[in-house]
Amino acid sequence: MEDSVVTQAERIAGDFLQEQTKTSYQIIGKGITNQVCVVETKSHKVVVRMNDKDTFPSFIKEKWCIEQAAAVGVPGPEVLSIGIVDETAYMIQTFIDGNNGSDSTVPKSDVWRKLGEYAKLIHSIQVKGYGGNLIDPVHGEFQSPSHAGSDGSWQGYVQYNINSLTESDRLIELGVITQMESQRVRKLFENLKNEPFRFGLNHGDLSLKNTIVNQANQVVLLDWNAEVSVVPHATVAQLMHYQILGLEESASVEEFKAFMDGYGISEKDLSETRHLLLLRAFDSLRWAIDRSPDLIEPYAAFAKQVIDMIMD
Repeated sequence: MEDSVVTQAERIAGDFLQEQTKTSYQIIGKGITNQVCVVETKSHKVVVRMNDKDTFPSFIKEKWCIEQAAAVGVPGPEVLSIGIVDETAYMIQTFIDGNNGSDSTVPKSDVWRKLGEYAKLIHSIQVKGYGGNLIDPVHGEFQSPSHAGSDGSWQGYVQYNINSLTESDRLIELGVITQMESQRVRKLFENLKNEPFRFGLNHGDLSLKNTIVNQANQVVLLDWNAEVSVVPHATVAQLMHYQILGLEESASVEEFKAFMDGYGISEKDLSETRHLLLLRAFDSLRWAIDRSPDLIEPYAAFAKQVIDMIMD
């Protein structure tokens, strides 16, 4: 498998650069969703990221995000080309020399503080709409796919999750919430619906593994999984999510504080963040119940952890 991936990356890079490959290799373990290869020619060294052709819109979105972020002062790789060849969507980026943020000798809290600064800059980018699909790159308009019970708007998303809190709710049957807790959650969600949130662009996966610290000790941001949502809450909720799951890439208490300092927010500014985390946990669990039964158990366990944290 690896050979064919590398061969394909060589072909894609060679066609674009019009040069023979000198060396190439696959990067294993850092890019979760895409196959990632490094290809070096006489005068260029590039990263080729590949996935099946249906994911091409995510490359369009990522290219747009990297360019917008660079314009507000967030360093990233340069996107040289995106396209589709032989059923494969690809993105060619400049290779960033340096160490992955999780392996760098720079103190991790310093990298997290910088990520806090970057998050604030990213939230200043002009966007419209709500959701994870970039539907109009010219105007930076995003959309969320609608589904039964939700029109794809933020209000529709919250209302769908309020309407799902019924007496015959699967979440009660799964032991995630009790009937009484369901009533309390309904109030929390009603409050979210009436909150005058600001909407902004979110990177979607802020973590040390998605950074490179280059020779000048500059932190370079990679691998977007972007969406427009409430800011800064959605970004902070993502960090909390990783902490609750105990993921390797989650920020420690000290690193989380460094992130908040870099952004310039205090924890008391974020009372709604936990409620947003709960909303997302419930929504993901309902999605799993409808579409992906094998994920019900882990998603239910996570939702229960968030409930316990909030109801304390």
